[in-house]
Amino acid sequence: MISQLYPRVLRKTTSALLKTTRTVSTSSIGPLAVAVSSLRPEVQRLHKHVTEFVREEIFPVEQEIRNWNEKETWQIHPKIEELKAQAKQAGLWNFFVPIDADPEIKYGAGLTNLEYAHLCEVTGLSMYAPEVFNCNAPDTGNMEVLIKYGTEEHQEKWLKPLLAGEIRSCFGMTEPAVASSDATNIQASIVKDGDEYIINGRKWWTTNGMDPRCKICVFMGKTDPTADRHKQQSMILVPFDAPGVNIVRPLSVLGDKESPSGHAEVDFDNVRVPASNILLGEGRGFEIAQGRLGPGRIHHCMRMIGNAERALELMIERVHSRVAFGKPLVAQGTIQQDIALSRIEIEQARLLTLKAAQMMDSVGNKVAAPEIAMIKVVAPRMLMSVVDRAIQAHGGAGLNSDFPLANFYIYARSGRLFDGPDEVHLRAISRYEVAKFKQ
Repeated sequence: MISQLYPRVLRKTTSALLKTTRTVSTSSIGPLAVAVSSLRPEVQRLHKHVTEFVREEIFPVEQEIRNWNEKETWQIHPKIEELKAQAKQAGLWNFFVPIDADPEIKYGAGLTNLEYAHLCEVTGLSMYAPEVFNCNAPDTGNMEVLIKYGTEEHQEKWLKPLLAGEIRSCFGMTEPAVASSDATNIQASIVKDGDEYIINGRKWWTTNGMDPRCKICVFMGKTDPTADRHKQQSMILVPFDAPGVNIVRPLSVLGDKESPSGHAEVDFDNVRVPASNILLGEGRGFEIAQGRLGPGRIHHCMRMIGNAERALELMIERVHSRVAFGKPLVAQGTIQQDIALSRIEIEQARLLTLKAAQMMDSVGNKVAAPEIAMIKVVAPRMLMSVVDRAIQAHGGAGLNSDFPLANFYIYARSGRLFDGPDEVHLRAISRYEVAKFKQ
């Protein structure tokens, strides 16, 4: 079983991989917890509480929040903060921090990536649940960056309020003027000037950039354009209220501006920040980005499994309540086929997601990179298919905000682009397969 699930761990490939796998025994990989019942008892209880909270506390107010957000007031619905307080009080908070990054359980709940995968799926049942449990992107990725690479000063000033859910953050990487899927194209500049850095550049798809609670930006730019291709970039913390940080406009996603957090186009015009705001030092931006994006990619995939489960649930409920051509829709052969295909695709995606999470825990993100790339391609495509069938079964109702299906579809389609487009991940997977063949 182990050799089937983890062929790369047991097979000679590259010297770098051999160096990694020599320290990993097959017994350290452990079994793959496919079902919730296979998890530790305390995690099973946590899963139960999260599921109850989502269904009993969040589901009933979803429509009210959707109606509020459609007005594009760029203000937070009061119920969101109420739910956050409830979840925090109940201990349903900050699940995302993996135990290997937080062995003393100072920041998170002490979960492995595999355990969190099961909980993260539940939060995907509602578009609002991740924020309610303080497990929403891009804050999770930014908090992990601050945990792994931030100084005590950074952690005190920015990590603590983020962990408490008091503020939000954004990630400034993608640029409108270049193909940002190749991060070496990034043109924004970070120039040292005495005990400060001067930042210039235009960023867009800066998620949370429109949120009034957004206080800090993790910004990627070039400190040395003449250095080695992957040593030119650095990451630096930029207070979002610093002089020279100008929000140009909110960007719409398939027509939806996704108020109140949104995605902003932001101009950084001679923004000055203390030199101490640099993360790890100059030229370490790529290193940080890879450490940040790996877990972030799989978190999105975990949530997409939950989105798909909710879409299928809504579809089955709908086809039981509608009659066409003399019989309930659920009795129609095409509907039955759509239900079956959706279940098959969800199960396939879930298994690959859980395998990737287990490998991250047992052999590390670097060895698990191909599986992370695979699931980043599979999950959005799966979700698009499942949601499309659910929309079709709902008819016109599936297209508007009376249901979460349109939001799920937007998330799925966006997922084929954010955190690396499909083409980049497919290229990486292909390269790995070819390298195996050459061995």
